[in-house]
Amino acid sequence: MQDLKEYTRSQLALRNGQDKPEIWVAYRGFIYDVTISKLWRNGKHYEHWAGQDLTPEMEDAPHTENVFDKFEVIGILVG
Repeated sequence: MQDLKEYTRSQLALRNGQDKPEIWVAYRGFIYDVTISKLWRNGKHYEHWAGQDLTPEMEDAPHTENVFDKFEVIGILVG
């Protein structure tokens, strides 16, 4: 994997589809760009909001972590 830029939780929070046009989510320390997903329009996916770490919420998801395979890893979550 290429050298990935590091982002804080505050920087991730701005990529919520509202404050900035990017829609990003984090999972297991990696940040994924989900902007192209129709399921993340306006930064919301069912009861989940973009711009945050979804790691603790995946346990209750109706899908596996493989759902992130179709999205580009654009950074690493730090702090």
